[in-house]
Amino acid sequence: MVSGQATVQFDYTTVTPTEACIHCHKDNGEQSLKSRHSGTFATGPNAPQTVASCDACHGSGKAHADAEIKAEQNDVKDPAAKDLLFRFNSTPEKNSAPCQTCHNSMPSQLNSANSFHRQNQVSCIDCHAPHAAATKEFLLTKTQPDLCYSCHLQQRSQFSMPFHHRVNEGLIRCTDCHDQHGSGDLWQSDHLVRQVRTSDSGDTVCFKCHKDKQGPFVFPHCSVKLEGCATCHIPHGGANTHMLRYANVNLLCLTCHTAAHFGPITSPGNNGKPTGFAVMNGPAPNNAIYIQSCTICHTAIHGSNFSDIYFR
Repeated sequence: MVSGQATVQFDYTTVTPTEACIHCHKDNGEQSLKSRHSGTFATGPNAPQTVASCDACHGSGKAHADAEIKAEQNDVKDPAAKDLLFRFNSTPEKNSAPCQTCHNSMPSQLNSANSFHRQNQVSCIDCHAPHAAATKEFLLTKTQPDLCYSCHLQQRSQFSMPFHHRVNEGLIRCTDCHDQHGSGDLWQSDHLVRQVRTSDSGDTVCFKCHKDKQGPFVFPHCSVKLEGCATCHIPHGGANTHMLRYANVNLLCLTCHTAAHFGPITSPGNNGKPTGFAVMNGPAPNNAIYIQSCTICHTAIHGSNFSDIYFR
């Protein structure tokens, strides 16, 4: 802060509130002027008031400035003067409230009140830094994916697995698939997809990149259409090829296609009578059929236009 004499001589009534704040808070002011908010700051003695100013987030600064000037005249600092402004040291709901006065009407913010971040007491300033941001575009405290990894440690380890989406390599970002401010969450199989985005057609976000798996198909694979890609794949990364949930493809198929689903497998050599179930490894027992891999025959596993059992 400047000296007491300089503070008294500065007539903040001739400038905008933002310029008055910057006169003392030079470090924060210089950083703020480099941010996206700076484009809406009012500058100059005759500039009109705008929404994006220091007062818009911290409340009116007049009482704070008067208290600081009075303290400087007595050569005594007044700690209580700081409490005359909103300092963003309250609850997550209150810390986020000033941000929502402007951003709540934006399409990307409509579900923020019900987002998992808000439900877990994450406020706007936990990820965004209006004064000293690491990125100018979204005023983030860190760049992606390091910012997300600050909390999501399990996902960080998954992105380090042998088969993974290339987030660490910088080819895609977490926010390409997830809406960090909240979305309509979907149940897929036995788990909830957290704030996942959708493709242009409203389908699962995976189809934004993997369009060849989207169809539409005459014979769609029901698990893909109804439950989503995560039924078979681990979205972030895993130890198995194609990020499959099981290393053995047959075991993966049999999580849905059990005997209760299609009945025992029959053999032409036994007059069509049930002869047992498919086995995956080792010699086939009596009256059982040996199958090397389901996908050797069912090649169009995501859907087919020619075969209702996905042969092609």
